[in-house]
Amino acid sequence: MTDTQNTPDAAGGDGGDAFVAAFNAVGADYLFCSSGSEWAPVWESLARRHRDGLPCPRYLDLTHETVAVGMATGYGLIERRPQGVLLHAAPGLLQGSMAVHGALLAGVPMVVASSESTTYGDGPGQDPGGQWYRNLSLVGGPHGVAQPFTKWANEAASVHTLPTMITRAAELSWRAPAGPAYLNIPLEILLEEWDGREAVPVVPPGSTHSSPEEVDLVAQLIREADSPVIVTETAGREAGGFEALLAFAEAWNIPVVEPDSAVCGNFPRTHPLHAGSDIGPWMDEADLILLVNCRAPFYPPSRRPSKARIVVVDEVPQRPHVVYQVLFAERYLEGDVANTLRQLTERAKAAHADETAVAAATARRCAQEERHADEQAAIAAAEAKAAGAEGIDPVLVAATLRGLLDGRDAIVVDETITHSRVVKRHVQTSDPDSYFYVQGGLGQGIAVALGVKLAARERPVVLTIGDGAFAYNPVIPSYDAAKAYDLPLLIVVFNNRVYKSMNLNHRRFYPGGAAAETGEWLGTDLHRLPRLAQFAEPFGMHTETVDAPDALAPALERALKAVAEGTTAVVDVLVTR
Repeated sequence: MTDTQNTPDAAGGDGGDAFVAAFNAVGADYLFCSSGSEWAPVWESLARRHRDGLPCPRYLDLTHETVAVGMATGYGLIERRPQGVLLHAAPGLLQGSMAVHGALLAGVPMVVASSESTTYGDGPGQDPGGQWYRNLSLVGGPHGVAQPFTKWANEAASVHTLPTMITRAAELSWRAPAGPAYLNIPLEILLEEWDGREAVPVVPPGSTHSSPEEVDLVAQLIREADSPVIVTETAGREAGGFEALLAFAEAWNIPVVEPDSAVCGNFPRTHPLHAGSDIGPWMDEADLILLVNCRAPFYPPSRRPSKARIVVVDEVPQRPHVVYQVLFAERYLEGDVANTLRQLTERAKAAHADETAVAAATARRCAQEERHADEQAAIAAAEAKAAGAEGIDPVLVAATLRGLLDGRDAIVVDETITHSRVVKRHVQTSDPDSYFYVQGGLGQGIAVALGVKLAARERPVVLTIGDGAFAYNPVIPSYDAAKAYDLPLLIVVFNNRVYKSMNLNHRRFYPGGAAAETGEWLGTDLHRLPRLAQFAEPFGMHTETVDAPDALAPALERALKAVAEGTTAVVDVLVTR
C-alpha cells in the first residue's frame, strides 16, 4: 500500500471522513441529503469538521428523496458543476429515481449515493442492523437498479478506493453528455477505518473542437443556403451557449426555432429572429436545417424535411439515454457547442463580401421580421381576448406575469403541461438562464425551483405549475426546505381542476366513444382537491386563491412583494381551461 501525506482534508478516520474529504476535493458546494441510517459516519465527519473549523460542503437536511435530487438538479442548471446527493439504500434510490432520471434528461451533473449492507451482521466490526437483511437490500445491489437512469453506476468496494471512486463519478457526471452518476457505498465501507490518503481534486472538463476544415464546410453550406433555419432544444444549457447562439443567428440572419421539446431558454423570445416553437412551416421551406443541441427535432421521427440538408452541431449528437433517435444528418460538428457557434460566427465576416450571400441573408431577415411582427400581433390579440373574457384565461395569467416580472431579472421554472406553450409564448423570457422546463415525470417542480433559488438567491424565482403536477409534488417536504433554508419562491398554480392532458388524449383516441356519449371521463377530475394554496398556510407562507380577472394582478403583486421580503408565496389561480 502506498502512503500519501495527510492534509486537513484527509486526516484519517473512517469511511465517512473519506466520503466528505472526497466531495470537498471534488468542489461540491452542497450535499443534498434525504436521510438514511447509513449516513451516520458522514454526519459524524461533518460534525467534526464544523467543530474544528475544517472545510466541507454545506449540508442540507431534506425530508424527501425527490426534494433532494430535484434541488440538486435546479442548482446544477445554474452552476453546471456536480454536487452530492445522499439517498437511503435501495428504497430511497427507488423513491428518488424519477428525479434522477429527470436530471439525466436535463443534462445536470451530480453524484448520487446510497448504500447497502455486505455482511448482514455476520461480519466483524459494528452491527449494521437487521433491517438490511430483512427489508433494504436488492439482489444485484442498488447500482444495478440505478444503471438505466444514470450515466454510470458502480459500487465502492473498499474504503481505500472510495475517494477515487467519488472523484471518478464526479468526473464522469461532468463530462458530455452531463448527467447523474451513481455510487453504491456499503455501510460497512463507511464504518471501516480509513488511512487518510489525499482525495484527488476535480477540474473542469477540457473542451473538444471541430476542426477548422469541418467548420469551413458548414460555413459554405450556410453561405449557399437561401432559407436556413436553426432548431435548438438545449443550446442555452451550455455555458455561454445562449450568447453564442444569439451572436451566430444575428451574424448570418438565420431564424431560430425552439420546439416544444426545448428544456431551457436558448434564444430571446422577443428577438425578431425568434421563429416560435413549430418546425412545421420549415419542413418544406428550409433548404438547410442546423440542429444545435437538438436531440429530437422531428415528430414522428420518420418525418423528414422535403429538401433541407441537415447539419448537427452538438458535442454528443447521439444521446446514449435516448432510446430511439433520428436526425437525418449529413454532416456533424462535434465539440463544445458555444465554441463551434463562435467559429461559425467568425466565418460570417467572409460571407459579407459575397453579394449573393448578403442579398439572401437580407431577404430572409426581412421575411423573418415580418413573420415575427405577425406573431407579436397574434400574441397581443390573444392577450386582448383573454383580458376581455369571463373568468381567468391562462393567457391572462402568463401575460400578467410577464408585465410584473419585467426588469426583475427573474427565473421561470415551468412544470405545466397543457399550459406550457402559453407560458413560453406569453411570459417571453429573453435572458440566459431565465427559463427552465422540468424534465421527466411530473412532481419535481417545486424542488427544482428551490435548487435554482439556492444557486441564484438574488434573483426572483417563479414556478408555474398545473394543479395536476402540483398534486404529484412532495409539497410538505418542499415547503419545509423552502422555510428551513430561506428559499422564497413564487408558485403560480394554473388550476383548471382537471388532468387536462389525460382528458385530451381520451377524447382524441375515442372521439365517439362511451365516455363522450355518457360524460364519464375517468382519471381526470380534480375538483375534489381542496384549495391548493392552503397547504402553505401552516408554514407561515403567503397564500392567495384567485378566481376573478380583476383580482389577478393585485394578488400576484402582493405575492411578489412577499417573496421579495423573504416569504414563499403560493397563488392558486382558477383558470377557465
